[in-house]
Amino acid sequence: MSFNSLPFLVFILFFFLIWPLVRNRQNPRYLLLVSSSFLFYGWWDWRFLFLIVFSGMVDYVAAILIHKTTKKAKLFLMLSLVVNLGVLGIFKYSGFVAEQLEHIFEMFSISLVLKDKLPEFTYILPVGISFYTFQSMSYTLDVYKGKLRPTKNILHFFSYLVMFPQLVAGPIVRAKDFLKQLAQDRKVSELEFWNGIKLITIGYFQKTVLADNLGVLVDNAFAGVGNVPGLYWWVVMICFAFQIYFDFSGYSQIARGLAKLMGYHFKINFDHPYLALSLKEFWGRWHVSLSTWFRDYVYIPLGGSKRGRLRSHINLWTTMTLSGLWHGAQLNFILWGLYHSAILSGERMMRKYFSRLGVTLHGFFSWGTTLVLVLIGWVFFRGSSFDQIRYVLDGMFSFNYNLNFVKDFPDPMIFLIVAILYEGGYYLSKEWKDIGRVLKNPYFEALAYALAVSAILFLRGPEKEFIYFQF
Repeated sequence: MSFNSLPFLVFILFFFLIWPLVRNRQNPRYLLLVSSSFLFYGWWDWRFLFLIVFSGMVDYVAAILIHKTTKKAKLFLMLSLVVNLGVLGIFKYSGFVAEQLEHIFEMFSISLVLKDKLPEFTYILPVGISFYTFQSMSYTLDVYKGKLRPTKNILHFFSYLVMFPQLVAGPIVRAKDFLKQLAQDRKVSELEFWNGIKLITIGYFQKTVLADNLGVLVDNAFAGVGNVPGLYWWVVMICFAFQIYFDFSGYSQIARGLAKLMGYHFKINFDHPYLALSLKEFWGRWHVSLSTWFRDYVYIPLGGSKRGRLRSHINLWTTMTLSGLWHGAQLNFILWGLYHSAILSGERMMRKYFSRLGVTLHGFFSWGTTLVLVLIGWVFFRGSSFDQIRYVLDGMFSFNYNLNFVKDFPDPMIFLIVAILYEGGYYLSKEWKDIGRVLKNPYFEALAYALAVSAILFLRGPEKEFIYFQF
């Protein structure tokens, strides 16, 4: 079930009615978390539960065996990785691989039918499979590296793996951080309670008011409705940049808020990425749990930047390309990963060049350049085909400043202004203490949250599924 649905509101009401009764008893607490999470996840399709239980059981047993033996630890780790990546590959990438093989053989005038012969279940993408697969793999990897002792309580393990607030769209939680929290009776203070309510309010405002309303213009543009070259496409891509940010950040904020109401803490997953002064900083602020996952489990194990300049660039390209592929079995996501690889490599080389000249690039120029590069990158992410990507890029770099489209989409334009003011207010509060004090004033905060709740009730956009559910 989705956070922005009536069944979820009923579900969460009953959950928090029962939670105080079991919170201070370990196994009943685990049992409620696991059973509730299975209900939450199985609401989409109960058959998906068999998959998550299977992969979870493999990692639960593999971690115990890795810890017990040193001689065969690597073998059990490989079993965990093969099962997790195999399941992910079958459900998410088998059709894509079959299609690409067909194209390759067509180049040699060989007719090969693979995709149509795949089992029907491979056409079903279980919700959130990439998130919980990576979360489960990090558990066995950390046990293998000696960073974590495995839990022998299977309910404890599954409470970590299937914790419903972040199960289907993150943030990706590390076992070494979260298993300890789950094992404790964590009482919720009044401050934590209200912070949780605030996070949930912010999340719903970001998703239902900002993201869903901005998505109207974006969807129309990519569907070919009334689009024109030039400035129009820059506005569309700015709207999409905010749409995907607030859509995903909104989910993360709701997840963090729900966890706080239980007494748990999830790390920040989005830290105002569009204020970044470089693409490297952008990736330090965007989907932090996934970025750090790839850094810790792909980039660093490949050698990071410790094996020479060329090898560090190869490792960077490998990591970013895999990150693109993680988002989906489509060529546009691979192109998106390659694009970011090229920009990040270019940044590294330029930074070294400018440092030799004693020149630093900061401030408005760095911010503007980074934002433009990110917006161009989003074209590869949002485009559904090469032709569409080329069409949008051609439109963005056509010098046409016609603003007639504004009157055709007045509502998205208003919400775009709200989105800019929302992020601008955060920036100003950090740069100017006086503004920060005003924004943190209890009376101003009360007014702001009252307006946010009103907007959630009366200014919701067309209900849309969370974008990252497809990953």
